[in-house]
Amino acid sequence: MSLPPEKASELKQIIHNHLTKIDIHGKIRDVLAETVREELGSGHHNLSEEDLIRGLQRRGIVDDVMKDLSFVQELPSREAISTPKPSTHFVDKEPAQLKKTNIDPTRRYLYLQVLGGKAFLEHLQEPEPLPGQVCSTFTLYLHFRNQRFRSKPVPCACEPDLQEGFLLEVHREGPGDGSKMADATTMLSVSDPVHMVLIKTDTSSETLLVSSYFLDWRSVLSSPNGRTTLAVELLGVGSESKVPVGVLNIKLELYPQLTETLTPDIISTQQALERQKSAEKERLFLVYAKQWWREFLQIRPSHNTKLVKIFAQDENGTNRPVCSYVRALRAGRLLDTPRQAARFVSLLGHERAPVIGGGGRQEQWCTLLAFLCRSKGDCEDHATLLCSLLLGFGLEAYVCIGTKAKGVPHAWVMTCGTEGAVTFWESLTGHRYVHQPVNPDDPPLARPPKPSHPYKTVGCVFNHKAFLANCQGSDAVELCVFDFRNESRWKAMSEDALRSVCAPGATTSLPPAPPLCAPVIDAASASNEMELQIRYLVSEHRKDLGLTTVWDDHLSYLLSPALAAYELERAAGVSCGNEEFQDAVRRAVPDGHTFKGFPIHFIHRNTRRAFATCLRSPFCDEIVCCRGDHVRIAVRVRVFTYPESACAVWIMFACKYRSVL
Repeated sequence: MSLPPEKASELKQIIHNHLTKIDIHGKIRDVLAETVREELGSGHHNLSEEDLIRGLQRRGIVDDVMKDLSFVQELPSREAISTPKPSTHFVDKEPAQLKKTNIDPTRRYLYLQVLGGKAFLEHLQEPEPLPGQVCSTFTLYLHFRNQRFRSKPVPCACEPDLQEGFLLEVHREGPGDGSKMADATTMLSVSDPVHMVLIKTDTSSETLLVSSYFLDWRSVLSSPNGRTTLAVELLGVGSESKVPVGVLNIKLELYPQLTETLTPDIISTQQALERQKSAEKERLFLVYAKQWWREFLQIRPSHNTKLVKIFAQDENGTNRPVCSYVRALRAGRLLDTPRQAARFVSLLGHERAPVIGGGGRQEQWCTLLAFLCRSKGDCEDHATLLCSLLLGFGLEAYVCIGTKAKGVPHAWVMTCGTEGAVTFWESLTGHRYVHQPVNPDDPPLARPPKPSHPYKTVGCVFNHKAFLANCQGSDAVELCVFDFRNESRWKAMSEDALRSVCAPGATTSLPPAPPLCAPVIDAASASNEMELQIRYLVSEHRKDLGLTTVWDDHLSYLLSPALAAYELERAAGVSCGNEEFQDAVRRAVPDGHTFKGFPIHFIHRNTRRAFATCLRSPFCDEIVCCRGDHVRIAVRVRVFTYPESACAVWIMFACKYRSVL
């Protein structure tokens, strides 16, 4: 880093004034005289500069100077911040706010340091990115006992420079024990692992789940000095869950240090007992599930073809009961209503698990942390998250497994009202459908009503406490009666059996559910930045067509209420403010002029990709490429932020021009 000459001289003057103030020269003279006496007394006649510096350090003078000398940098106001050009390989669009943490001396902390990675062989041939060149990045996410952390992104490489430290609090959970410091025996009983998720973000901001790893941190309890180092081998996900992708060097430290440590044998015995206990629970549940399935098939032979899914594989290839993917999840103050929760889930991207080669669809359910960090997943991930949030809002919610048109397997959510009303929630779009069952014994109608929802069949429903299989004569959704107390229509699993393997902490293979994180994106600055970029792209596009661009800032501002109303309708299901918007536009468009507007919605903030999509619409293309007399162009961008930095991006293009007959 280089400073301008005037800043360098100013800095020198500040340091000089500070050293004069603390009489540094007098202290150096005293240390020099004392050091000379010591060295001459021991027979040494020539003193070096290193001897003098060691003497200063030994007496704490260097530490005193550095402690008193502090530099405060004032952050500019948000209005004055502009996005700088990349000065290195990448720019972190959402920088983590580094804050000093006050450590409570009565609490126990685990300091987890990542000291770099190695053997990420997929990036062995990747060239060193040039300064200013955008490249793919790695970001590490952590979750431990309701605490979540995120590293700074680093360029992808064979040996990525992941250098981060995370301070994790190890608190007790017994009644009245929250304020007491956890000792070694208490921490040994804390079986919660540190869940680590590694995400790769490519140059177009697309995310890829690289690895999901559960770190058992308790080996540090046997370390005499309270610290230990590990080389963690990360494995791939899905079909590559047995293939190593890289190694992370990790250092663990306990603060404050333990007065009494445990022996490695005690720790390994505890871990073996936990694994044995979990394995026995899983074995007993598997025996029960097989018996339950045989009974279900004996009801009707056709049940063998129904979509009754009892187990599902997560990203690490671990088979878990589907009920374990759902929890009653409370969003705190981040989400206010169930419909807002549905809107949030619909803003997370939809992507099927990647398949190498042919063979059709590969199903892969994700742990909640992996889904949230990646910000996209399959329909099952969306449905389990939405069901968890609706349960947190106190609704009776279930995940439905069935099919859509053409027999495509699908998952969605349903809620049951206290009066028996059934509502379907499409987790990919946020749409709600009221279920109106058709009684097959009713006389036939000339034209039967077409169902409003897209669902064809339903094989089973489940939540965190219940699993029910559809044993009605037909599994068609429109004929289905969702009376779960009627055992002739729905065959339920034992709640006790489900609780033994699906309750929080029931088995070691069950990952703890993470809390939702508040958005780190500033909606106003993100909207402003995107709007400036869209304006530039529109002007350049019109310039290529030989057209000039005159912007109407007032008309652009008038488009804001419309975008706010569109998002309110999506999030709350109500529409308002249209009359005021129409009245304002009529006043802004003179007599004899024509107004045209085109709104469009995205769930990403890639401006170039969004503009290319807009131009594929003939309505938008007609506005952007408008020709005529007194043409004025307007555009408004509005970014609405949700938890996990999910975004609803609304863009509205408009133009007004004098009508010429």
